[in-house]
Amino acid sequence: MNDRDAIKSCPLFSGVTDRDLDDLTRIARRQVFVKGQMVFSEGDEATGFYVPVEGKIKLFKLSPEGKERILRIAHPGRTVAEAAIFDIGLFPACAQALEPSVLLFFPKQAILDLLHHNAQLAINMIGGISRILREMMDHVESLTFRDVPSRLARYLLDLSDMQKRQVHLPVSKTQLAANLNTVGETLSRTLRKMSDDNLLRVRGRTIEIIDFQGLVDLSERYKE
Repeated sequence: MNDRDAIKSCPLFSGVTDRDLDDLTRIARRQVFVKGQMVFSEGDEATGFYVPVEGKIKLFKLSPEGKERILRIAHPGRTVAEAAIFDIGLFPACAQALEPSVLLFFPKQAILDLLHHNAQLAINMIGGISRILREMMDHVESLTFRDVPSRLARYLLDLSDMQKRQVHLPVSKTQLAANLNTVGETLSRTLRKMSDDNLLRVRGRTIEIIDFQGLVDLSERYKE
């Protein structure tokens, strides 16, 4: 994915024109990170936001005891720390490259200057932020009202785009368990149960979906 495609595929930049893309690529700064390198830490000054072009970025928080809680994994075509556009202050979480990654960094002041002169782009970005907030609310609802099998089923359906029979987990099972607010043992047990029920077949990090409708029914189940 090149820089323009990465920007264009972001929900934040939905509806951008070719001229908008020219302006956005002009102010973006390409940054390269090695696997394990921190992009920023919680408490750092929020001077802008990022768009992954290659690789994957883990967003997480640490408890006072040092326990890690993964908030989400950002892939190419998504955004990292987009709230920094309008927020004043510090990054509220940490971001780390899970693999060699290329990011576009958008300085906050440069984006604000661009929006000041481009009202339609500003409106489009407000709509994009609204979509991101809805996604976050859906995630909070899932953690609050759905059990682990339901959350896992929904994750796999999203990964497949409701079409692909075979998907590859973009993160390790340990990281996926943390993202689903559970532990590795529970995730492994859930995958075995779903396999025994002929919903899917597991080969390492490759998942073959056997029964789409069964996964849909499971994803819609609420905690008892």
